[in-house]
Amino acid sequence: MEKNSKIYIAGHRGMVGSALLRQLEKKGFSNIVTRTSKELDLVDQSAVKDFFSKEKPEYVFLAAARVGGIHANNTYRADFIYFNLMIQNNLIHSSYENKAKKLLFLGSSCIYPKLAPQPLKEEYLLSGYLEPTNEPYAIAKIAGIKMCDAYRSQHGCNFISAMPTNLFGPNDNYDLNNSHVLPALLRKFHEAKRDKKSFVEIWGSGTPKREFLHVDDCAEACLFLMDQYNDAGQVNVGMGEDISIKDLALLIQKITGYQGAMKFDPSKPDGTPRKLMDVNKIHSLGWKHKIDLEEGIRKVYEEVKTKF
Repeated sequence: MEKNSKIYIAGHRGMVGSALLRQLEKKGFSNIVTRTSKELDLVDQSAVKDFFSKEKPEYVFLAAARVGGIHANNTYRADFIYFNLMIQNNLIHSSYENKAKKLLFLGSSCIYPKLAPQPLKEEYLLSGYLEPTNEPYAIAKIAGIKMCDAYRSQHGCNFISAMPTNLFGPNDNYDLNNSHVLPALLRKFHEAKRDKKSFVEIWGSGTPKREFLHVDDCAEACLFLMDQYNDAGQVNVGMGEDISIKDLALLIQKITGYQGAMKFDPSKPDGTPRKLMDVNKIHSLGWKHKIDLEEGIRKVYEEVKTKF
């Protein structure tokens, strides 16, 4: 990408999209196109077609999606498959029709089978059954990967896919009904400290392991892939290290300074037992994360603790 290349970020107000916008502006890119959901409904095929035919972006970051944690994924199953399929179908096809030079499609580590060997290698895609609680979302994201590959195969489009691990950072979602585990725990521990609660309730058994990546690292990886990667198939983006939910809770307890107890609720779903990314592919290309987990959580906590 040149500094004056026309770049469209779909989902620029979300956690990943806003991180991409920050990184691009920081690096001196000056021709960035954005639209809020009120300005452009990405589910509306004709509206997306009109937008692309008018703006004709050269590079597209497809970071727009309907996202959420275990509760949201399991409750709004129809929404998660419908909205995500519609968004990516419209954006990928319009990018092809208007001859975009390159598109980067963002997915998630939940595309991999529930019981796939660990760490998760790119070639494990479609090798087993998905985790039932987020199957509709995962199927939509798998369809996006395969769509990028199909447009590459049939039309010669340079459409690539990046699959980040669990992300956290600025503009995360802290709604306890549909947030992911790290922001949910950060809010629970902060409010328990503020309200002098005797314990914090945590969903599940605490035994599942999860990998986390600061969203600024993810944005750096996306820019790196946009410049360096031009092949079919998804690329995992992560730290290559994971932590149990219990140990994550202990770390957040330490960072927030909460002195009370923790109570795990095993009646609530654990989700996939483990989702550690194999990041050898992106490491071999020359990218590696910079922000470690504790440093990243401390940074985020300083940014958000006055907003709860």
